[in-house]
Formats: sequence, C-alpha cells, structure tokens
Amino acid sequence: MTDNYTVAGATGVRVVPEERSEFGGGHIPAPRTETEATRGRGRPSLGGQGRSPQVTFRAPPALRAMAEEQAARDGKTVSQLAREAFEMYLASKEGTNGAG
Repeated sequence: MTDNYTVAGATGVRVVPEERSEFGGGHIPAPRTETEATRGRGRPSLGGQGRSPQVTFRAPPALRAMAEEQAARDGKTVSQLAREAFEMYLASKEGTNGAG
C-alpha cells in the first residue's frame, strides 16, 4: 500500500496523517499491511481450512443465562460450551442407530 492515508470507519472518508489529530489522534488505525489485507476476515475455521458451518438454534432466556454462567466458570465461550455439549450428545447416540 503506497498511499499514506487511513479510511475512517464505515463512512470510507480518507484521512491523511495531518488530519488524524482532528479525529482523536491515535484512535484512528493505521493503514493495514499487505499481510493483514490478504488475511481472511473473521474467526479461523474450526476444520483448518474454508469456513466452518454454523448451527443456530433458539433457547429460552433462562437456558441462555445458565449457558453463559457455565461458560464463564469454565473459561469458555457459549459457542465452545454448546459445541462440546452437541458432540457429547451425538457421541452418546453412536451405536444406537438413533433408537436412543
């Protein structure tokens, strides 16, 4: 990247170094490096490459709160906790051919 400017937020306004102080100085990030620009966005894949499929479901507020509390106690995210619970449930059903 040869231009010496920063794109400010969602507006896409180009801000040159002299103008950065008007917008809070160090709060505007420097331009991304080539490595950062070519790196994919978001979290890394759980499978090592490509995108990880998502599973979405609804839960009552009390269940969500219990999951958040347990995840915090375990030092995990709710997603990690749900993934582990899903894996354990499916592993318990192996060999039963769904007749469990």
